[in-house]
Amino acid sequence: MKTRAAIVYEHDQPLVVEDVELDAPAPGQALVKLTASGVCHSDLSVIDGTIPLPLPAVLGHEGAGIVEEVGAGVKSVKPGDTVMMTFVTPCGHCFHCSRGRPNICIDHWTAPRGFLTDGTQPFHQNGKRFHQMARIGTFADYTVVSANALVPVPSDTPLDKAALIGCGVTTGVGAVINTAKVEAGSSMAVIGIGGVGVNVIQGGVLSGAEKIIAIDVVDGKLEAAREFGATHTVNSHDLDPVETVMGLTDEVGVDYAFEVIGNPKTVALGFDMTRTGGAVVMIGVPRVDATLELPAAKIVYGERRVLGSMYGSSRMHADMPRLLRLYRTGKLKVDELVTETYAIEQVNEAFDDLRAGKNIRGLIDFAI
Repeated sequence: MKTRAAIVYEHDQPLVVEDVELDAPAPGQALVKLTASGVCHSDLSVIDGTIPLPLPAVLGHEGAGIVEEVGAGVKSVKPGDTVMMTFVTPCGHCFHCSRGRPNICIDHWTAPRGFLTDGTQPFHQNGKRFHQMARIGTFADYTVVSANALVPVPSDTPLDKAALIGCGVTTGVGAVINTAKVEAGSSMAVIGIGGVGVNVIQGGVLSGAEKIIAIDVVDGKLEAAREFGATHTVNSHDLDPVETVMGLTDEVGVDYAFEVIGNPKTVALGFDMTRTGGAVVMIGVPRVDATLELPAAKIVYGERRVLGSMYGSSRMHADMPRLLRLYRTGKLKVDELVTETYAIEQVNEAFDDLRAGKNIRGLIDFAI
């Protein structure tokens, strides 16, 4: 079948929206009609080469839609099911999956990038196969993915909001609740207030954190941070973030600092504003050749910890429906995340706005 897809052919070049061919689902796979896909900074990181992915590739990794067809042997979903998509495809049986850590599934993270975990590439054109970002490629009207990457949701679920749970919400809230295990009454700093950063803030609210300090260089994002639950904001263009955080915490530092940019320098800032016994949590994805320099003695003498958080340390098929329920009961803000909606043909405009810091989250609506 044919489908529109937004494809990146070269780094630092605009995406091309064009009709391509899409194979029918093979055994273990499903064809999904996309209704919405979030525009995430990780997509931009593929465009600029920060996240390595062979090109050309269909971008997008934060989507939801309706199952149209399933391949042989698929029993977890059926045609007509509404689904969220997970950007990690868990095998369900490897060392990590069997221990409740599907976010770092060995099969997913060792399979060749841009392929489904069974080695197939369903998108193609004129004999050329396209890679798929995060093995799902959600910047397309239709996509074929492993059925293991689909999380069924109730049929009345607003799928434009469910799409955002597929990445930004789960990554941000999960980093607080699952990775750091923030206790009620804790203090925390959040460095980088985008689509994931505001959800780190929401995770702090859900955990009962007493002090949530948002740090960014864009005043509009800091205003949004307040709306999502930040108790204090710091524009690091105007104020020294470490000095300011220390002043807000009686000179002892925060219990937890969350870095949501992927820059070793801001990770070091987070470490410097963390108290004895505290932790800096790395969420942002750095370049693969980036290295981190920290004062080693402070790690030992002060029992400070550096924690990595992939996908919010989540069990996707359990945590994502739980987050959806929190949204539907009014305990989690998702509607407020979307600051602009685009048609797929406007995808390059969406990335321009992302680069300019205009949006908390842009959303591709395939009905436009």
